[in-house]
Amino acid sequence: MREIDVRQVEETVYALFMSACCEIGEDVLALLRAGEREEESPFGREVLRQLIRNDELAAERRMPICQDTGMAVIFMEVGQDVHFAGGDVNAAIEEGVRRAYRDGCFRASVLSPLERVNTKDNTPAIVHLRIVPGERVTLTAAPKGFGSENMSRLWMLTPSQGVEGVKHAVVETVRLAGGNPCPPVVVGVGIGGTAECAMLMAKHSLTRDCGRPSADSMLADMERELLARINDLGIGPQGLGGRITALAVHIEQMPTHIAGLPVAVNMQCHAARHKTATI
Repeated sequence: MREIDVRQVEETVYALFMSACCEIGEDVLALLRAGEREEESPFGREVLRQLIRNDELAAERRMPICQDTGMAVIFMEVGQDVHFAGGDVNAAIEEGVRRAYRDGCFRASVLSPLERVNTKDNTPAIVHLRIVPGERVTLTAAPKGFGSENMSRLWMLTPSQGVEGVKHAVVETVRLAGGNPCPPVVVGVGIGGTAECAMLMAKHSLTRDCGRPSADSMLADMERELLARINDLGIGPQGLGGRITALAVHIEQMPTHIAGLPVAVNMQCHAARHKTATI
């Protein structure tokens, strides 16, 4: 049994959000630069140049990549041989988020859904917990802006709609979103499970290194096909037209019920922010 002080969790959460909100990953930057070389539209190329420069300046000046620093989403894998000591681990996570959004001067965007009263510190965080073997804790911080989140969609297909129905659902979601999610986007897809499980897979897929194909060869082929079909839509960077509508498509799947075929699409803007650390 390994003991981990909850203050270490707090400090890790703090550091992850301070970094994720200001430093774009090299995986994303590489795809943006490749997109700039491939983009046929002059407007599209200029948009991509500006996005790349924005990301470079944000990292240099320790400023947010985007004014929408999102809701704090955390994927947490906890080894079954870990014991948390020194207090409430949930409170430690919230304090790490609270401090990061305060010290980074990140926008407080979280409020009660009906009364619309701001919580003033961007808490509570959205925490997805998974118990795994071992004695380590892995934390992935993924600030999620709502320009893209609002364009996400759940499709409850019938089994007879099959693979082509799944492909149509993904491409149609991007088509209907147009320029709203700040393309070029990363498209997260969850197939199978139940409704809420499909949505969680779609979101989790966005924490993969941007553009890294699925380990499942069938899904990797589908990712490539969907990326090509999405980039044939002509939406382009920031919706101004062009080839580079999406940087990547990431798919996760799991078995589902014989009567169903859930398909979730979670959209992510060009600032595909995610940082991971292991304690």
